[in-house]
Amino acid sequence: MSDALVEEERLPGGVARLTLNRPEKRNPLSNALRSELFAALERIDQDPTLRVTILRGAGGHFSAGYDLKQNSAENQPFYTPGGLGNWPRHVVDGFFRMNDLAKPVIAAVEGYCLAGGTELATACDLVYVAEDARIGYPVVRAISPPDNQFFPWIVGLRRAMELMLTGDAMSGTEAAACGFANRAFPAAELQDAVLAVAQKIAQVPPDVQQFNKRAVHRQLELMGFRAAVRAGTELQALAMLGESSRAHLRAIREQGLTQTLSQRDAAFGDYREGGAPSPESNEGETP
Repeated sequence: MSDALVEEERLPGGVARLTLNRPEKRNPLSNALRSELFAALERIDQDPTLRVTILRGAGGHFSAGYDLKQNSAENQPFYTPGGLGNWPRHVVDGFFRMNDLAKPVIAAVEGYCLAGGTELATACDLVYVAEDARIGYPVVRAISPPDNQFFPWIVGLRRAMELMLTGDAMSGTEAAACGFANRAFPAAELQDAVLAVAQKIAQVPPDVQQFNKRAVHRQLELMGFRAAVRAGTELQALAMLGESSRAHLRAIREQGLTQTLSQRDAAFGDYREGGAPSPESNEGETP
């Protein structure tokens, strides 16, 4: 592995592959990493020899979320006006920047895909997952709804409500069944399967593919998708001012992230308290 936070490869058939490269922390989404990612996506979008991008994480995990050690308002990869709610507005701006790329982006999700990791995955045009992937947004248990409130649009009202009210994780198999992902594969087959899909997509002329992609997004926009997701940023910002959110963030400062998240999940018996290796480290879940 290189020192780059995002590794870039050229694969046969006009396919680019980007790998989030902080495996020792399960690929937390720092602003430095996100800056490299957006720069790479924009380079690929302007490269006439490339037609589709695969996005994956190193070390067997997609991403455990945003980097908790950073000041999220500093060194953002692109400008978002400051003030209350800057972070959720910035996240949503990034989501739509990816939506608006001319060339398709495919997420290959394995291992943990939590909090901000789910937001990055859903910003991609297609999502393929390992059957045993763990996908969830545990932040809703203690702080706020997601920065990007895509869940009702992607998985439907009832499943979205269940995920928001419990913070439970779902497997890759469950994610494909409810519409979060296109399809689930055995973990050992995921990367080859995604490459095959990408190479198939690359057979379509890029000028046609750009209109195909845009046609789907325009239908969502006419149904109010962009307005709804942007409105959700105001609810997230409001929740951050609530008593429970402030108490949770104070606990992180006073007793540390590990203990605070363990206390959060103890009653649920999952994530840190489920007997499996912890999906979170000192970095890697949105605050």
